[in-house]
Amino acid sequence: MSADLDQNPSPADLAERERENKERKAREDAEQAQLPYKWTQTIRDVDVTAPIPGNLKGRDLDVLLTKNKIRVAIKGQEPLIESANLFNFPIQGDFPHAIRVDESSWTLETTPTPPGKEISIHLDKVNKVEWWAHVVTTAPKIDVTKITPENSSLGDLDGETRSMVEKMMYDQRQKEMGAPSSDEQRKMELLKKFQAEHPEMDFSNAKMG
Repeated sequence: MSADLDQNPSPADLAERERENKERKAREDAEQAQLPYKWTQTIRDVDVTAPIPGNLKGRDLDVLLTKNKIRVAIKGQEPLIESANLFNFPIQGDFPHAIRVDESSWTLETTPTPPGKEISIHLDKVNKVEWWAHVVTTAPKIDVTKITPENSSLGDLDGETRSMVEKMMYDQRQKEMGAPSSDEQRKMELLKKFQAEHPEMDFSNAKMG
């Protein structure tokens, strides 16, 4: 970043960025729609649902959740969720980030639409200030810089954690607009102050990391 601190994107730049963002979002939505499971997240946890044949019961499933991996199988059959098979089943690969196993769980629920049941998996994040780009590392990523949590979710956080999340959200919005982050703004302010105190120095080629 140059020392030209007042430079803003032109309307043409903003329009182009908007077009690129829409195209990127459309591709992301298409990729997520192709997944044979649905997932949502808050800053604290991840919830995954996947369809299961209606004739199955909980005892028919073999589910393993570890800190970094997930495996869901129908007993006596190929795994529904495992790191070994990338193409045939809903979820494969390791978690992108660690979970708290003792606070994570799964249930088998009846649904009004075919195939009749779904497995619902709740994953409790170890890192409470980090968004997941995907459920497992083999799945397509979402753009986490576009996530805006509900204010009610922030209200559940302690003061220090909430401040970290709000800073992260602010920096994400700034990045989307092509504007400097809070850390970059702080550096700019320090540079401006230093320039004012040392007018004899040439800052024309100064760069901000």
